[in-house]
Formats: sequence, C-alpha cells, structure tokens
Amino acid sequence: MSESTERSRIKIEEAKDKVIGAISETMDLYGVTPAAANLYATMYFKEQMTLDEMRTELGMSKPSMSTSVRKLQEIEMVKKTFTRGSRKHTYIAEKNFFRSFMVFYCQMWEREVKLNMEAIEEAQEDLINVIKDSSSTPEIVAEAKQCYDQLEESKTYYHWVEDLVLSIRSGKIFEFIPKNGQK
Repeated sequence: MSESTERSRIKIEEAKDKVIGAISETMDLYGVTPAAANLYATMYFKEQMTLDEMRTELGMSKPSMSTSVRKLQEIEMVKKTFTRGSRKHTYIAEKNFFRSFMVFYCQMWEREVKLNMEAIEEAQEDLINVIKDSSSTPEIVAEAKQCYDQLEESKTYYHWVEDLVLSIRSGKIFEFIPKNGQK
C-alpha cells in the first residue's frame, strides 16, 4: 500500500472518529448509556456486525454489550438481521436519522400522553365526586372546580402532542418542515 493511500485511510478513520464521537456524545437524548451510544455510533459506519465483532471492536464486556444492543433494538436504532449460512446473529444500525428521530420521539410522546391522560381522567373523576358530594363546602367545591378546569385545559397540550405524532408518523410534517431544509 502506498504512503499516499495509507495517509488517506488514516484521514478517513479520523473523519469517522469525529462523527462517532459526536454521535456518542449526543445519544443521551435517546436515553441510552454512553456504552450503547458508542456502540451505535461505531455500527453506523459498518454494514453489519456480530456480537463478537462488537465486543472485539469496542472492548465491551458481554453483559454490557448485550444490554446495549437490547436497548438500541427497543428504540429501533439497531435491527437484528439474518445472514444466510451463518449461525451468528448480525445487527445493523439504522442509518436514517429521520426514522430514528420519528420512532424514538413518537414512542416517548405517546407514552407521555398515555400516562398523563390516564392520570388526568382519574383525577377528574375524583374531583367530580368531590364537587357532587353534598358534604363538600363551597370553598372545597370551588377548589375542586378550579383544579378540574386546569386539568381540562392541559388536555389541549396532550391532544396537540397526539396530532404532532400523527403528522410525524404520516410524513405530513415534511410538508411544513421539508427534509432538505428548503422552504
């Protein structure tokens, strides 16, 4: 291999390392550990990797690597693939950042809506019972109504989040914010 080729390969690896470092550093947004972030960032530049290749490349322990792969699969940033003739599992990294963003944040927003709307509905039932209770004082009824109304108003936000998720899942969001950044 010529000296020029070797220098070029080194520059390519340095360029990859810069991106791997940046991806690893920002993956906390997706709720993953630094080890999982480093694994994903490394896999991003690979066609596919086996668990053994991951362990060798990153020097991770088997339990840490397995936990990281599982977490990345949960948020659909890594997929298990089938390789004909091989008994080892191989994995590929999701390289479409739009898809990664959409899947992860839609999951998180749907979880937020579900948990909070369930709590609001239950709380409003409790508040209605307080309001209807003949032994409640006017002050208590007024406080319960105020709380009920405040919760009712908060539903606007959760319905908006549901609409946001729908616009992302359907791709309609790209009509408002095009992928190419041109408006």
